[in-house]
Amino acid sequence: MTNMVAINNQHHANLRITEHAHTQGANQHLVPIVTSEINKLIVHYPVVLTKFDDTGKFGLSALLGFEEGENLFWQQGRWEAVYVPAQIDRLPFFIGSEQQSDTVNHVLCVDMDNAAVNESEGSALFDNTGEPTAFLAEKQQILAQLLDGESQNQMFIETLQSLNLITPITLDITFENGANTSITGLYTVDEEKLGALSANAITRLHTEGWLQTIYTLAASNAQIYALIDKKNKAIKQGDAWFEN
Repeated sequence: MTNMVAINNQHHANLRITEHAHTQGANQHLVPIVTSEINKLIVHYPVVLTKFDDTGKFGLSALLGFEEGENLFWQQGRWEAVYVPAQIDRLPFFIGSEQQSDTVNHVLCVDMDNAAVNESEGSALFDNTGEPTAFLAEKQQILAQLLDGESQNQMFIETLQSLNLITPITLDITFENGANTSITGLYTVDEEKLGALSANAITRLHTEGWLQTIYTLAASNAQIYALIDKKNKAIKQGDAWFEN
């Protein structure tokens, strides 16, 4: 449950946010991402395409684990990675909307039910003059990136579809303890078709600014091996715990 309220510097002058805000992502094995962060995500995460069940449309996600509720980057109550996906890092803040005459304006909201929200410890939202702190300004930038990323994602995916570059992938994995898993419902860039594109198509992708993003997305598949290694280590730690 969330309890979103619009932020203002009078009612929320004393509000603070602790580092526990990321806890909401502790049990996510997929997190939505935007194209503008793919260059940072590739340091840690496989980036995949998934289909929304209700619409059948594609979306972009970072893969965090191999089963529902498994986030292999969540270790000992914190996110263990240099870069935290924007959808997690913006927590507990959201973009809301309010109707004013014939226009709809975006407003900054905070989830008051998030355990990180309090008035005694953590990062302040406003300084003594009522101006946003650097902490809040950073969260506002992240939210702006996500808002702008919605249309960017749509254009990127439409470009991939127009060139028939999306292909399904199945992950058949055997972990070190002998356990097997098969993951379906994921998609990536078809590298064979990408390599066979005409010079005109490549030029178009470069001109539109998508060529590097496509290659980076495809290259992120290598991070699946790092994710498997994380899973194997988690299994060993679990086995060791039971043996003690």
